[in-house]
Parts: sequence; C-alpha cells; structure tokens
Amino acid sequence: MISKENTVIGFIGTGVMGNSMAGHLLGQGYPVVVYTRTKEKAMELIKKGASWKDTVTDVAKAANVIITMVGYPNDVEEVYLGKNGILAHAATGTYVIDMTTSKPSLAQRIYEEAKTRSIYALDAPVSGGDVGAREAKLTIMVGGDKAVFEECKPVFEMMGANIVLQGGAGAGQHTKMCNQIAIASNMMGVSEAIAYAKRAGLDPENVLKSISAGAAGSWSLSNLAPRMIADNFEPGFYIKHFIKDMGIALEEAEAMGMDTPGLQLAKSLYDQLAEKGEENSGTQALYKLYK
Repeated sequence: MISKENTVIGFIGTGVMGNSMAGHLLGQGYPVVVYTRTKEKAMELIKKGASWKDTVTDVAKAANVIITMVGYPNDVEEVYLGKNGILAHAATGTYVIDMTTSKPSLAQRIYEEAKTRSIYALDAPVSGGDVGAREAKLTIMVGGDKAVFEECKPVFEMMGANIVLQGGAGAGQHTKMCNQIAIASNMMGVSEAIAYAKRAGLDPENVLKSISAGAAGSWSLSNLAPRMIADNFEPGFYIKHFIKDMGIALEEAEAMGMDTPGLQLAKSLYDQLAEKGEENSGTQALYKLYK
C-alpha cells in the first residue's frame, strides 16, 4: 500500500504544470526526488524540500513511485525505454505513471515492457491547465490495470479532483485525445465570439457574464476568454504542446479511418500561429488571428 512511510515519489519534468503537481505531493508530506533538464526550473521545489537528482537513472533508483510530465512522445520514449531510462533501472514492484499527453501506442509499449520487469505502469494524462495544476483540481484520465489504479489513487487525489479509470493501457491517452479534439474546435468558437463582441461594439467582459453561464459555457470560455480580453497570452498550456497533441489525435483518427474536419482546421490555425513565432504563447493566443 502506498503511504508516506514506505514511499519515495520521483517526479521527472517540472514545467508549468509539473512544478505545481510535484509541489502538492511535497505539501502532503511525501518525500519527493526531482529531475528536469533545466535545474533552475526545479529550484522552487528544492527550496520546499524536494531532493535533486542529476539523471533519470538516479530518480529510478531512488523512488518506488515515479511520475513523468515531459514534453513530447520522443521524450517519453527516451525517459522510459532508453538504456538510461526508468524501466532499465527501477526496482521490481515500482509504480510508474506517465502524465504526459503522448501516443496511446507508446503507453501500451511501456506497459508491456514494464510488465516483463514486474513494474506497474499507468498512463494518466491530465486536463485543467496551469490553474487546475495549481489548485489540485486536474482531471486525470487513466489507462492500466484496475488494481494498480486503486493502489495509486491516493497519489492522484493529491493532484486532481476528477479521476477516472478509462480502461486498459493506452485508454488514458485515447481519452485525452477526445479532450483535445473537443478543445480544438471550442477554442476557435471562443476566439470568434470575443472578436465578434468587440466588432459589434459590445463590452466583451459584459458579454461573458451572459454567455459563460448559458449553453455556450465551457472551461475555455470561463478561463481563457478573460485572458484574451486582457491581451494576456502567457502560457497556461503552450501552443507548441497543443499542436503536438492535435497531431497525435489526427494520426490516431486517421488510423481508425475517421475524418476530423474541426480538428484539422484548428491545427492549421495553430500552425499559422507557430509560424508567426507564437509557439511558446498560451493556447488563448489563437485570438490574435481573429483580432
């Protein structure tokens, strides 16, 4: 049973969201060891009591619950399946939880390889952005064995509020693709609505009071439209990572013989933003195209 007395949590990837997530684990009194490519990004956690490790290998050797929140599928593959990766160096019985948004097929590969080493793997991507991470209210979509999920649920509950086992290995990642597909078209709608309000001579903040509480209501409308209105394009979630997610979703949809015109259009617009140098802006910067 996972408890403070017998658990050391390893956290790899302390970016915009990972920093807050690891902070909640520390705040609950768990020993936490951290590694990220740029040590400066982990300094806040180190000051709070996290122990720094110089490599992924060192984290794998020190922890018996390991969480990863890295950038891209190739990063996930290297961190888990590389010769200096987690699975090559973690002890038997370790729990590994990838919370990166990544490929379902890669999640299944990690699960199978972990199983051969008597390591327990879950894929558990999240939604909720920087706000959800900061407030420990993330939605966590999990794929893997039910018994392993139940064992790790106390860890998830320190970071999120809506935690659902979706099925076997890869199911968490497939569910995150559903999430990103829904957001992609929604972000176009939110951007168009705010641009329309301004063009019509309305006060966009006043418009939000009406439409965010009605049938048009959504997380993006409530949380990101105010940032659009304020010309605040700081990243709660990077455009470059959203483009990555949409690319995965398009690949998966194509493999299933499914057409996704809304997703295709959204990705093309975000690609335009990236070409204009906005890849490190928040996803709400889509509004700039409509302005």
